[in-house]
Parts: sequence; structure tokens; C-alpha cells
Amino acid sequence: MPVDPDGRFFEGAKPIQVDGGIAVRSRRGKIGEQWWSRRFVDILEGVCDGGRLARGRAYARKGQVIDFELTPGQVRGRVQGSRPQPYLVTLTIDAYGDRDWAEIVDALAAQAIYRASLLAGSMPHEAVDLFDHLDRPLFPERLDMECTCPDWSVPCKHASAVLYVLAEAFDDDPFLVLAWRGRDRETLLAALRATPDPDQTPDPLAVDETPLADSLTEFYTPGISLSRLRERPPRMITPPELLLRALDPPPVRVRGIPVVDLLRPAYRRLADPPD
Repeated sequence: MPVDPDGRFFEGAKPIQVDGGIAVRSRRGKIGEQWWSRRFVDILEGVCDGGRLARGRAYARKGQVIDFELTPGQVRGRVQGSRPQPYLVTLTIDAYGDRDWAEIVDALAAQAIYRASLLAGSMPHEAVDLFDHLDRPLFPERLDMECTCPDWSVPCKHASAVLYVLAEAFDDDPFLVLAWRGRDRETLLAALRATPDPDQTPDPLAVDETPLADSLTEFYTPGISLSRLRERPPRMITPPELLLRALDPPPVRVRGIPVVDLLRPAYRRLADPPD
């Protein structure tokens, strides 16, 4: 088996071609189109060996990843190398529990932009900051990666291929990012729909509907007795000179006195009850 410059064994023969494997759509350049996929790939390329990632991209483009399964906290995939038996790759991160997700859902539901975007099937960019603020990062800063191949490097090209296939899967379904952290699409959206919409204000004119048959006995009964209704004082007393207060005073004076001051007593007398 060939040895790399660091003295480690690696698979040098051409991989066995896979019929019906998962091949990424990107044939050259970067993999991942949406911002959430690019964020994941940028993290990988910042912490992983560039050579292994390059060979992993080649494997991902050739369709050497046979399949993968994503569950909370773990991704398991099979990759076909040069040996007949496919290699098993396991990628592990921390999955958040129910108590963590209850807090996350409350924070997401409190912001109309997050709530609306997720319910529309998109991942709001600002959600990353929200997860970071809660000390529960959305994207992992590190991964526990295992592969059954003889290559000692982490990640090996087989794990790298699964990572790139996973990144492009995030393109198609951003909820896979959340499912990896422990909350699948249906459960998350159901929890968001069950929380009040922060932008929905109650209608002040809305009244509870009651079937007519249930209120026939009280239909003609006043809600308050007429005697008590007569005893009620008016809630607001309008001053008789309100018009003078509302309008700008005319620049007119009578014997040096503003005309408004002369009119105000007259308005008040008009409001006095007759003798």
C-alpha cells in the first residue's frame, strides 16, 4: 500500500466505480450554493487538511458516496474506495435536548423574521447569531470523524466526500442542519405554529361568537340595569370652548383684549343649563 510524505498509508489505487452513487452537482470550484451550506463548507475547509478535502471533493463528484443517513447528532455514510467492501464513515456532533430546543423555539418565535422564514422553508441568516447568543451554535466548530479505512488522517478522503455530499444536501433542505442538532422539520414547525405570532395584535373589535340558540333566554336582557345606566356619570366632559382651544387664535384684539378671551365666557354661558 502506498505511503504519503508523512509516512502514513493511504489508498493509492483507483476507486471502484459506483452505479447510482450520490454525486454532488458542482463539477468544479466550491460546493454549496446557499449561505448555510457555504458556512458549513467554510468551517470544514478552515479546520481540515486541504489535501484530504481535495481528494474528498473528487470522490464526491465521482459519486463514490453510496448513501448516508442523518440522525440527531450523527451522520453515517458508506463510501466506495478501491477495495470491494465500502468504508463506513461516522460524523458526530452534539445534539441538543428537549429543554435546549424549548428555549431555542421560544427565541425563534419571538422574532417575526425568523418565524416567517422558517415556516416558508428557508433558513434566516440571522438565526446563526441567535443560536450563538444562546450558547448553542448552529454549525459545529469541530467534528468527531471516524472511518473504517486504513488512512490515519482526519478527515480521510472518504469522510471528506461524505462532508461535501452533506453540504450539498443542506442546499436542498436547510432543515437538515437543524435535524442534525436534534430537531426535525415537522417537530420544529409544529412548535413554531403553536407559539403566538409576535406581529399579530388582537383585534379590539373582535367578540366571542355565541350560537343564538344558547342565548335566547338572555337575548333581550340588558347587560346592565337601566337604573344603574342612568346613574352613571358621563365618562368625558367636553369643555364648551373646545373649538377655541383647537383653532389658532385670530390676531384680533378689542380694546387691547384678544378676541378669544372675550369669546370664551360667551361659549361657557351657552353651555349653562336653562333656568
